[in-house]
Amino acid sequence: MEASISAAAVTSLGAFRHRGSPGCVLFLAPLPCRPSPAVRRRRPSTLCLVVGEDSAKRTTNLIETADLEEVKEKELITVNESQVRAKERMERKQSERTTYLVAAVMSTLGITSMAVAAVYYRFAWQMEGSEVPFSEMLGTFSLSVGAAVGMEYWARWAHRALWHASLWHMHESHHRPRDGPFELNDVFAIINAIPAISLLSFGFFHRGLVPGLCFGAGLGITLYGMAYMFVHDGLVHRRFPVGPIANVPYFRRVAAAHKIHHSDKFNGVPYGLFLGPKELEEVGGVEELEKEIKRRIKVFDVDENTSGKTS
Repeated sequence: MEASISAAAVTSLGAFRHRGSPGCVLFLAPLPCRPSPAVRRRRPSTLCLVVGEDSAKRTTNLIETADLEEVKEKELITVNESQVRAKERMERKQSERTTYLVAAVMSTLGITSMAVAAVYYRFAWQMEGSEVPFSEMLGTFSLSVGAAVGMEYWARWAHRALWHASLWHMHESHHRPRDGPFELNDVFAIINAIPAISLLSFGFFHRGLVPGLCFGAGLGITLYGMAYMFVHDGLVHRRFPVGPIANVPYFRRVAAAHKIHHSDKFNGVPYGLFLGPKELEEVGGVEELEKEIKRRIKVFDVDENTSGKTS
């Protein structure tokens, strides 16, 4: 009976073979074990949140509102910075105009008073104990007018042949936006003052017809320089206010003609100042001159209204 049990045990144990290796018999094979459905490993799952349409719109509106507020804030900062820069620029321009106006008034008063005193004392000194030198007085007066007119032609030639040629490195400052109350081009005013002072000095301290003519020539150059400063610097380029001069019709034509010179529409013509409108007529620029006059009148009226509201 023992033999039969042992054989049965061997037979039953030999029946369990490892499925993975068919040529091998396990006498003590493990019992088959299947995992319970309750303890099976769960597959990874994704959590999905379903947001309602109203909530999505609300979120989008909040984002758009925040972006819009940020844009408005940036625009406000930009506008404020622009206003500050514009205010600083206006204050700087006003300071420059005031500085140049003080210099122009002081130089004009000084030169005018000196010229009047020189004319008076020269002829008063010469007439002491002698006859009135009518010929000398006539020569002085004639040369004063002649020198003033001649300076216009000299300025036209020098402007074209010198200032826009070999001396352009100095005159160029006048064709660029000015930074400050003065510019390098102002040196030409000092250069032109040297012969005027020399002629006036020689004519004042000497008697005779020739010194009288020299005195008149120096006086004419001085008068032209003063007129040039008020019309060119004050009226045309508005470096200081000129008052009623701006309402003189011919001076408006002069200012418009000089503005056309700065636009280079007719190859720099006109190069002169007081005879600038005539130069434009010679090159067929009358129509352009009339347009510029109308434009300047509109700008002048707008500036007057603005200054009136400000004050």
